[in-house]
Amino acid sequence: MRKVVVCRMGRVEYAPAWELQKRIQARLIEAKRKEPREEVPHVLLLVEHPPVFTLGKNGNAANLLLSEEALAARGATFYRIDRGGDITFHGPGQIVAYPILDLDQFFTDIHRYLRELEEAVILTCASYGLDAGRVAGRTGVWIGPDGRGPERKICAMGIRSSRWVTMHGLAFNVNTDLSFFSFINPCGITDRGVTSLARELGREVDVEEVQEELVRHFASRFDAEIELLENRRVFDFLEHYLNEDVTRFLASHDSDSSIIPSLNRFS
Repeated sequence: MRKVVVCRMGRVEYAPAWELQKRIQARLIEAKRKEPREEVPHVLLLVEHPPVFTLGKNGNAANLLLSEEALAARGATFYRIDRGGDITFHGPGQIVAYPILDLDQFFTDIHRYLRELEEAVILTCASYGLDAGRVAGRTGVWIGPDGRGPERKICAMGIRSSRWVTMHGLAFNVNTDLSFFSFINPCGITDRGVTSLARELGREVDVEEVQEELVRHFASRFDAEIELLENRRVFDFLEHYLNEDVTRFLASHDSDSSIIPSLNRFS
């Protein structure tokens, strides 16, 4: 079994979380290129972001329906990033999972990787009595069609890999404020909606409990041995893993450094 260290980090600004992923990915690439190969664990970051919209490298900026000023008035930011996929939203009440895995030690198949991530979410939804699944030709996890309406997306996905080491991942709506999705065409899709566990169940759900279900199913799909860390143990691990002061890094990182300049567009 492959060891994956799961770091439950709580709320983190988007920019430092993105930079942290890059550094962990670089560390795994460095380890695999050594002779002999250095054995270091894979990492899964579990975070929650303040309101932020992210656009994939091949995405269409026209799918953001508000200007930068209008977003700022709603307490949100916007980043153009290096993952696949189009535009999506991250915010409170959402589980954002960033698996940073060396697929050489799992399977070198990106399509299978995405399907296994989807399956972990599908199984997590099933744990709450929801019949989730896939929509042909579209990534992510969907609910319906059913008596409540057509397909609606509960989990978006977008990844990037370098030398078969992954980063970015999935955004699973649990208690998410879905009104933010009205400011975009989510994933470039205009004919389907979005949903959350809370909306489908008619009640709020314990996010940490859902995280634990997701990790359990992730471990099963990837045949992984899990070490779950939280609080100070997360930072102790990351500081040893990266050989730097991660607490200071997260606190001092310029979170505005990657924000796109004014879009000069209004809804």
